[in-house]
Amino acid sequence: MYRRTAGLFLFTTLILATLPAAAQSDDTVRDRIEALHGNAEGFAEPFRRLADAMRDGDAVRIAELCDYPLRVNANGESYDVQTAEDFVNNFDALLMQETRDAIAAQSYGALFVNSDGVMLADGAVWMSAVCDDDDCSTSHWAVIGINN
Repeated sequence: MYRRTAGLFLFTTLILATLPAAAQSDDTVRDRIEALHGNAEGFAEPFRRLADAMRDGDAVRIAELCDYPLRVNANGESYDVQTAEDFVNNFDALLMQETRDAIAAQSYGALFVNSDGVMLADGAVWMSAVCDDDDCSTSHWAVIGINN
């Protein structure tokens, strides 16, 4: 009896582990962003602009949404991109088409939020609120990491 129950539990666990996580509501994601980072209302516009720029393959618009230096993992290498100009000049090597497509298709309700930031496309891109001043009384949302 114990083996049958343990086997059934293991089988169920394995099946559930292969299923995608249930999408959350936009309000749930927004509340989590606000609780962990503040400025949740400020996230929606940069998120939309990033998705649109990824869809269009617009290196300049994407570069404008990044915080530098920017850590980019691509082609089995890790790069510290120092400026927006560096990002634009090396765009195709730094940002794979699969990553662009995944971000372009990202829904708000499927975002993952933790204390590090907001994860897009299963960790392909991370965004976070970046302080604009020393006391962090104001901030803006930016891409802080890319993992192809």
